Amino acid sequence: MSIRTQVTGARRVVVKVGSSSLTTAAGGIDPQRMRDLVDVLAKLRAGGVEVVLVSSGAIAAGLAPLGLKRRPRALPAQQAAASVGQGLLVHRYTEELARHGVVAGQVLLTVDDVTRRSHYRNAYQTFAKLLEYGVLPIVNENDTVATSEIRFGDNDRLAALVAHLVHADLLVLFSDVDGLYDAKPSDPGSTLLSEVTSVDDLDGVRIGKAGAAGLGTGGMQTKVDAARIATGAGIPVVLTSATNAAAAFAGEPVGTLFHTTGRRRPTRLLWLAHATEPRGTLVLDAGAVRAVVERRASLLAAGITAVEGSFHAGEPVDLASPDGTPVARGLVNFDAEELPQLLGRSSSELKRELGKGYEREIVHRDDLVLL
Repeated sequence: MSIRTQVTGARRVVVKVGSSSLTTAAGGIDPQRMRDLVDVLAKLRAGGVEVVLVSSGAIAAGLAPLGLKRRPRALPAQQAAASVGQGLLVHRYTEELARHGVVAGQVLLTVDDVTRRSHYRNAYQTFAKLLEYGVLPIVNENDTVATSEIRFGDNDRLAALVAHLVHADLLVLFSDVDGLYDAKPSDPGSTLLSEVTSVDDLDGVRIGKAGAAGLGTGGMQTKVDAARIATGAGIPVVLTSATNAAAAFAGEPVGTLFHTTGRRRPTRLLWLAHATEPRGTLVLDAGAVRAVVERRASLLAAGITAVEGSFHAGEPVDLASPDGTPVARGLVNFDAEELPQLLGRSSSELKRELGKGYEREIVHRDDLVLL
């Protein structure tokens, strides 16, 4: 049996566990499942590995106390369940980790926390200090306050982005199935893919939904998307079931290993590309497209032909070619209503007529990522 050295050699690991791996069909937290997971993570830490846990389950944990039979569809109801369940979830983790002498720390993130420059630096520094203190950070999206426009959408993607943020050596995604199959695992003749070395390996793979009892938001598609984000940023990924946790961390060939396909990118730009929803679109002329895409230049007012959507300074917008195809995404420096008077005009002209504040770039190249 070959040992996966990408796993055994990792010194900082992000682990994501889904709702269906933690909860009962009725929606409450399953004490034995949580205990088994914590035992494995504690053993990993005892071996000198730093662990960050991205845990779903807050909404699911809040269902029973609220007398709800199933996960609500309306966002306010989900947020109410998350408010009740998040405390219960972290309390259980705190108790279980305490058996091993490990302190738990809660980190709740929104997209804003990691796309705005000052915020993402602070997020990294917080994680670094927690790990320095020997704390096991438990991460979740801040479901209680996140609006539909600023949600990560699923914790698989959140875990991939957190893995990049904390400079992890490995991402492990625990699901309710034991790996990625080329068809539904229940289909006769379906085969487990032990390794994925490139996107070409996924040709012909029918990726369906995963998840038990309707408690999770993610399916197999979200896990594959998360694997693409992480491996494209230089982080290998293991996808398997929580019951295989001990074997997975021992480097045994369980589940699916996704090999790296790219190199590490600037952290905030990865978040900008994968964690944000554009609040509007700036349509560029052909010259501006070339400047942004080929020369990696900042976007100036002179190259914009149209403004679509309603947005404020600091929010993400797509930069589109003349035919409307998004070519980049960036954080805009002006409100939507300010821009029409600026379009097609040079920076020197804007400074002369409107003041020095209007000389700056519409989107600075440091706040811009190509799509």
